Formats: sequence, C-alpha cells, structure tokens
Amino acid sequence: MNNKGTLATLLRIFPYAKTALPRVILGTLSAVAGHMLALTIPQFLQGLVNGLASHGTMAKLLPAVGIVLLLGILESAMTLMRRWLVLTPGTHVEAGLRRTLYAKLQDLPVAFHDRWPSGQLLSRATQDLSLIRRWLSFGLVLFVANAVTIVIGLAVLFSFHWILGLIFLVCSIPIWIRGFVFERTYHSMARVSQDQSGDLATSVEEAVHGIRVLKAFGRGDYMSGKFARDAHQLRNTEVKKAGLIADIWIYLIMVPEFAVGLSLFAGVWLVAQRQLTVGGLVAFFATAMVLRWPTESVGFLLSMTLDAKTSVERFFEVIDAPVDISDPENPETIAAPMGRLEFKDVHFRFADAIIDEANPEASELLKGVNLVIEPGESVALIGLTGCGKSTLTALTTRLYDVTGGQILLDGVDIRNLTRGELRSHIAMAFEDATLFSTTVRENVMLGTPIDESLPAEQATAIAEAKLKQALEIAQAHFVYDLPEGLDTKIGEEGLSLSGGQRQRLALARAVAAEPHVLVLDDPLSALDVDTEALVEDALRTVLKTTTALIVAHRPSTVQLADKVALLENGRITAYGKHSDLLASSAHYRYVISSLDEESGTAENLNNEKAVN
Repeated sequence: MNNKGTLATLLRIFPYAKTALPRVILGTLSAVAGHMLALTIPQFLQGLVNGLASHGTMAKLLPAVGIVLLLGILESAMTLMRRWLVLTPGTHVEAGLRRTLYAKLQDLPVAFHDRWPSGQLLSRATQDLSLIRRWLSFGLVLFVANAVTIVIGLAVLFSFHWILGLIFLVCSIPIWIRGFVFERTYHSMARVSQDQSGDLATSVEEAVHGIRVLKAFGRGDYMSGKFARDAHQLRNTEVKKAGLIADIWIYLIMVPEFAVGLSLFAGVWLVAQRQLTVGGLVAFFATAMVLRWPTESVGFLLSMTLDAKTSVERFFEVIDAPVDISDPENPETIAAPMGRLEFKDVHFRFADAIIDEANPEASELLKGVNLVIEPGESVALIGLTGCGKSTLTALTTRLYDVTGGQILLDGVDIRNLTRGELRSHIAMAFEDATLFSTTVRENVMLGTPIDESLPAEQATAIAEAKLKQALEIAQAHFVYDLPEGLDTKIGEEGLSLSGGQRQRLALARAVAAEPHVLVLDDPLSALDVDTEALVEDALRTVLKTTTALIVAHRPSTVQLADKVALLENGRITAYGKHSDLLASSAHYRYVISSLDEESGTAENLNNEKAVN
C-alpha cells in the first residue's frame, strides 16, 4: 500500500490534468470570489443597522437593501461561473485517464493479467476514475475555496471584537484535532471498501461468464449466497465509513453551534459594556452564518479527498506496474522475412516459481529447448499434458519472455524486434478461442488491418478476398447462415457459438493475417472428425508456403506436419518424421498411443451424437 501523504499522492494526478488546470483554477477563483461577496454583505449590514438605530430613514434603507441584493446576485453569478468552468474539463480528464489506463493494460505483459482479477481492473477504470473526476471538479475547488473563506472569515470575526474571534478560534481546535484522527482512520477504511468493491465486481463477472457451468451443476444458489456474503461485507465496510463521517459531523455541527451560543452571550455583554455596537453584533452573527456552510462542508470534502487519494493510489498501482516485455531502444528489423524460426537453448520459468538454490533447473518448465523450423516447414509439437507445449508457443510472440536462451526469427533475436513487427510476422490460434462482441467480419479481420496506402475500394476488395479465403480454409461456412451473415454480431466472447465454430473463426483470424509463421496451439480440438479432416486438407495449401508450429493432441494433426518434435522434461528429446520416431523412440510411441486413446474416445462421442 502507498504510504505517501495525501497531498503528495494527489499531486501525482495533476500531470494528467494539465489541460484542465486553467479552468479549474479559474473555477476556484470564482468560488472564492463568491464567498468573499458573501462575507461583504455583513459589512453593509453593520452600517445599515447602526445607521437605522441612530437616525434611520427609508431613504437610507433602500440603497443599502439594493446593494445587498446586488451582492447576492453577483455571488450567485460566481457560483454559476464556477460550475460552468469546472464541470466540462473534469470529464475530459476522466476520459484521458481512462485512455491512459486502457493503453497501459494493453501494454502490460500477460503475466500481469494472470495475477490481477479483472473486476479489480474494471473498478479502477470506472469507479475510481469517476471519483477522481468528481473530486477534481467539485471536491478540490470547494475544499480550497472554503479553506480560504474560513481563514479570511476568522480574520473578519476578529475585526468585530477580539474576544468573539478568539471564541471561534478556540472552538475550532477540536475540529482540527478530530480531522487529523479522521484522516488516518478513514483512509484505511476507504481503501478496504474500494478493494472489496473490486472483488465484488470480479464475482459478478465470473458468475456471468460461468453461467453455463453454474446452471449445469445447479450451483446458482451457492454463488448467490457467496455474492450476498461479499456484498454484506462491503455493506459493513460502508457502514463503518458512514459511522466515521457521522462522528466528524458531530464535531462540525455541535462545535460551531456551541461557539455561536458563547458568542451570543459574550456579544450581548460587550454591547452592554458599549465595547461593541448592535450593528457589529448583527454583522458578526451574519458572518458566522456565512462561515457555517464552509465549516460544515469540511467533513464530506475531507472524506471525498481521502477517497480520491485512495483512487489515485489504485490508479497508479496499475500505471506504475513494470512492463517487463517492452520494445528495445534500438530495434532491429527483418528486411526480407522468410519465416525461419529457431529455439536456441530456451529456458523458461514462471515469475512466481519457487527456486531451489541447490537445483535451480527444477523450477524451470523449459530446460533448454533446441529446435529449428525452416521456412515453409511445418512441425508438430507433442508431449504429455503439462510438459510446456502451450508455454513454448506463447514465447514465440513474447506473450512471455524466455528466462534463458534465445528465440530467433530469420536470425534475429525476437527481443530485438518491436512487438508490433514481431506480431506482424507471427500469428497464433489458441485452443481456447476468444472472440469479441462484434461482427464476424471484424473478428476474423482483427489481425489484418486494411492497407491505407491503397485506394479505399481496392483495399476493401483485397480485405474481402482474404476474409473469404480464410473462412474457406477454416471451413467456417456456417457464418453465411447467420442472421446477418458476416455482419452478424456474436455474443460476448462468442459464447453464442459452439466451441467448434469459435475455433474455426479463430483459425480463420490467424490465416487471414497471412503471417510468415503460423503458430497453432491445438486449434482443432473441438471439431468433429469429419470437419477436422476438411480443415486439415485446406490447411495443407497454407502450410506449403508458411512456417508452422502446431501443438498436436490428435494423431491426425501430427500427420498434418512435415516433422514432429517430442517435448519431454523441458527439452526436445526426439525430432524427425512421424514414422522414424515411431521406430526409434519408446516415449514417442507412448505419447502417440495416449493420443490415439483420446482421439478414439472423442470419435466415439461424435458418432454417438450423430446417431442420436
């Protein structure tokens, strides 16, 4: 947790609010001007009352009333100007912070997202940034204006009589003391509340995404109970926060009222002693009433400021997160990409792996992988479950970085390329196909931006040709039968489609990008045998000219590749043609036999579905 002071923490947000600062400052000055006009009114009342008490006439009363009315109108105009000045810039700052946060989330490595619950990130992007906007447009402006008003107001109270001013000053001391105590306790409570709110958002998101599982297992009531307990815990925290606010409000209301009572007693005595005029006493209490709102507002403005401090801390927890996978300062480029992919003594361990100093290699998932895939060659990667096949494929696009060794693309270490260039040469299709809540067309063409150097019509025609070819290769003909064809919007994460349909669209997305290297992490696992055979036949035309690394869980997928690499104990222990490895490697035969069993089970299930 951030241990910086409130001011130091809040100041971190101002570089992101530079464009709004001029209008925020003007808004603050308008608020101060309005309060000063309000403080001026009692000065006229003092002269008016004293004048009327001595030799007042209606002729003197009307001009004074007119001046007071004019001051009131000007005060209202300053309030209106303050609102006009600060409201719009705050929304721009919030939008800018949200763009910055989203860009940072896109830049952060996959390892960061593995650790952070999505609800925590969502609450930072919505609730926290909204609170910062409200504080910047409202809390900060009024906090500064009211503080200035209280200081100047106290000086004005002393100007009427030092005894009356001293009463208010002494009575304000308990408020200051309570304010310091409130800051320490409320800040920690506010942090707990906002973290619990993020956890609650995570629970909602997980329940919505996993609704099929919950319904299938009849665990809806269980999750509802868990959500209710989490919500009740958040409610209790909010009640504690409200109790802290109520506690300080007792001081903010009772202490000024007590000060007014003492001042009334002292003021009457001073008037009786002719040390204070009746007009001065009226003006004193009128000034005290003007200070009532700034004084009472200290409580909720202080709580808003502390909430904003917590929100700023939570925002910068993401912004300050290190980007371990970044572009090099002096990037290289591949002038004539061919698609030669080489794994050179590649080691990898996850960041949270426990390292045994006596045997550091034991914590590694990959312990020195050596593999060369020549341009246009396809290699199937097989191994037992958990041996690191998917992790090895993820290293090719730097979703994770190697912890030892190198991965070379056409002789260049991929860490010396910008991530944009690297990922323009390599495309991936994952087993767990993720689609977005947009049209089929946009999902498939996600990795294939339109060439803006060409005329619009020509670029669109080329993109359409790529789209249709990719759908043909992936055997995704079903898209033409959707309600709006290629322009049909699919549901969140594509869950309105079957698993096989999602995988085919994900495969089409990878093929449409026309990469030099195609990495397929078992992208056909959800397909039935007949559809898989059609897809594999179509893929062969692509693989003739594209380097491919294919994670295989079916014998048919293995036979799609030119060669096979066996991953065992973090290393490639066998490499060659399928027939040669069957003859030479006992572990390879064992892995293949396990694939045969899995494939047979899947085929039987598909046959049963066809019969039913």
